[in-house]
Amino acid sequence: MSPEHLGLVLLGALLTGIFVGFPIAFTLIILGFVFGYIGFGKQVFYLMYFQTLGLMKEETLAAVPLFVFMGHMLEQAGLMERLFKAFQFIFARIRGSLYLGVLLTATVFATATGIIGASVTVIGLLAAPAMMKSRYNTALSAGVITAGGCLGILIPPSVMLVVLGPVLGVSVVQLFMAAIVPGLILSGLFIGYTLLRCYINPKLGPRLPEDQRPTSYAQILKEFFSGIVPLGAIIFASLGSIIAGMATPTEGAAMAATGAVILTAFYGRLNWTNLKGAGLKTLQTSSMILFLAVASNIYGSVFARLGTATLITDTMLSLQVSPLFMMVILMVVIFILGWPLEWPAIILIFVPIFYPVVDKLGFNLVWFATLVAVNLQTAFLSPPVAMAAYYLKGVAPAWDLTDIYKGMMEFMILQCVGLALLLLFPQLALWLPSLLF
Repeated sequence: MSPEHLGLVLLGALLTGIFVGFPIAFTLIILGFVFGYIGFGKQVFYLMYFQTLGLMKEETLAAVPLFVFMGHMLEQAGLMERLFKAFQFIFARIRGSLYLGVLLTATVFATATGIIGASVTVIGLLAAPAMMKSRYNTALSAGVITAGGCLGILIPPSVMLVVLGPVLGVSVVQLFMAAIVPGLILSGLFIGYTLLRCYINPKLGPRLPEDQRPTSYAQILKEFFSGIVPLGAIIFASLGSIIAGMATPTEGAAMAATGAVILTAFYGRLNWTNLKGAGLKTLQTSSMILFLAVASNIYGSVFARLGTATLITDTMLSLQVSPLFMMVILMVVIFILGWPLEWPAIILIFVPIFYPVVDKLGFNLVWFATLVAVNLQTAFLSPPVAMAAYYLKGVAPAWDLTDIYKGMMEFMILQCVGLALLLLFPQLALWLPSLLF
């Protein structure tokens, strides 16, 4: 068997292992070692060592635990609760005000955390009881919470973009800039859709009862300045310094993590229990991402050395289709992969396989990375897996899973619209990076 075809067997073995349920990281390392030893002997040991050493020297990856820690600390500070209450008071007299409050809270909090499970869970705990009390439509409520919670994976500073940058060899700062406009477009689509639905059918989201409205403008201002302004200051200092070139992504992440600790102390929530909880969650998430990065780097190196990556690239380029249609094919494959797999696995295993095709076709890698990010966000809402549904079901057991899926599908269609817009108009992602750089 030729090395190229051995690599295809390697790819098939990986997919089989994933669907059987083996741990992905260990599967990658074991398969990479076994097939590498079969393909080119003892050199696989040197390859594994140098690939691991090279990846661990990637300074940008140090931003991952810092941004994750920032998100967990702000979650411990109860910041999302303050944001939601502030927006609830500001828009209390508008139809669908709770929908609007959830989406705006999720959009703002997305700048603080890219952890989907945490966002959907916390927003669900805050909003679901209020929505049930106000007799909001269950399906639309579930769709708003899950879609809003998934914005954190895209809107910078996003952990996913920090990981995606080194994989494609593009600037993380440019990825941050490229993701801002698509993220805001998706948020705008969600808000416009829900408000239009409530305008056509007021029963979907009636105005809040008097006992849930603010009693004075002073109360509104108090919630605004205690919930929105402090987070805005932290994000401006962190993301602003990165964009301005005053700090690297890692340095900006360190400032954000420090600001989160200070803000938690300001709210009176800084204690050993919260600090320990945030630290342990950060350790778990970061270890999972970085260990998977090492494993996939070893696997990908063996895969490429066998020549299978070149074989796949040449085969795809030989297809008589337009470059744009080829990009559509890649997006469909990534979308399907998003059903059973988490985003780190897709970015670290499959994006490097697709990279040579994208590079040979001459596509802008920043645009491609943004497409991948939007696509993976869409996958969180797509059945049959759709982890966001189970996160919400866990905190809102009164809601039927069928209604949750129904609401999620509506917003998944909106996300597909956003992905199509980005596919047809690349400048939505490239305008801001080209303006600033």
